[in-house]
Amino acid sequence: MSIKPRLSRFDLTMIVISLVIGMGIFGTPSDVAVKAGNTWIFFGAWIFGGLVSLCGALTFAEIGARYPTTGGFYKVFSYCYHPAFAFMINWVLVISNAASVAAVALLGAEYINPILLPASMQNSMGTKLTTILTVLVLYAINFLGIKLSARTQNVLTIFKAGMIAVLCNAIFKSEVVPAHAIVATPYSGNVITAFGLSLVAVFFTYTGYAQTINFGGDIINPKKNIPRSIFIGIGTVITLYLAINYAYYAVLGIGGLQQTHTLAATMAGLIFGVTGSKITSILMFISVVAYVNVNILSSPRVYYAMAEDGILPPIFKRLNPKTQVQEFGMSFFVIAILVILFFVGSFSDMLKYVMFFETIGVSVAAVAIFMLRKKTRERDTTDIYTIKWFPIIVPLIFILSYWFVTINIFISFKENPYAALFCLAAYTLGLGIYYLSVKKQSDIV
Repeated sequence: MSIKPRLSRFDLTMIVISLVIGMGIFGTPSDVAVKAGNTWIFFGAWIFGGLVSLCGALTFAEIGARYPTTGGFYKVFSYCYHPAFAFMINWVLVISNAASVAAVALLGAEYINPILLPASMQNSMGTKLTTILTVLVLYAINFLGIKLSARTQNVLTIFKAGMIAVLCNAIFKSEVVPAHAIVATPYSGNVITAFGLSLVAVFFTYTGYAQTINFGGDIINPKKNIPRSIFIGIGTVITLYLAINYAYYAVLGIGGLQQTHTLAATMAGLIFGVTGSKITSILMFISVVAYVNVNILSSPRVYYAMAEDGILPPIFKRLNPKTQVQEFGMSFFVIAILVILFFVGSFSDMLKYVMFFETIGVSVAAVAIFMLRKKTRERDTTDIYTIKWFPIIVPLIFILSYWFVTINIFISFKENPYAALFCLAAYTLGLGIYYLSVKKQSDIV
């Protein structure tokens, strides 16, 4: 059974926002402040990251309009490059995505556990138990059907965006004294390195919208609705991110930002007191739930595309005819999250690995737009979305910016040279799995 379009433009816009706004914006500004060391680099990184992300959104909007298909992130690689390259990039991204979901879910559990669990359970085991339970509840919801999943996502996303707006609005109506007394620690390196490393956390916080093209087969009128949803979604995200970073700075200052990862709860505690901090912790957890849910909804679509090409067994594209749920594919992804939960270390350390794979995969996917334009030239006369202004410059800004960050991450691996080897080995292993799968398929035939 093939996937039928059931999601509206509003559904996809909410998915875009939730793919981008996870837990990152409530913690990564601290990492950015540490790397930046001063106000100018801090805000410069967020503004530049927003502009680059807008360029990326426009690029992937055109890719999604030119090549709307289920599992589009994999299919674009396969169509424009080679199936082996497509599998190599995507299998690593799917694993790193599961790792990212696991780490974010753990952060969410750390927020909610002091409210839910007794003191005896305030430990790593209690955190993991809460995380596992959260993932399993969302797994059950997603099992009931893609439309119910989308509706759940819509509610969670509206709630999350509203929460950010309330936090930002609160600083203008409060009489809290800004905590600028904490002196900021300047970054020890040069300005270019400080800016480049600041962008690692910034791009992690902005990333995710490229995965929207995985829903090409689920969207009603994808040629129009994919680009519009991406543009509206990323525009909303940029506005919310700049607003809440200003709020963090106004209340905590750069020095205060450098001291803690629980920024939203700390800021709410200063504005509203202990009760406000607890309420914010609950809201943080809901934000995490939205992020985990949208990834359980999205990632199995990549498995579907791989199975269509014969790289994965046919069971990965098997759909329930009533719910349109990939029951095996989704179960596989959830199991991957649960397994990784037992091996995830600190969020900051894992950020380098996730972003190394992400910046390479997303930037190379963006390069495909130039090949896609040649291969789908006949669609230029139709009413699909294309980048109207600077159609070459816009993708290049995005691609070169991501490569700049990749280089900075690679340089940062000098503290642990085995980290770079691990990343390269992951790609090599992906190629090996692909050719073994192809050989097995040919032997069967």
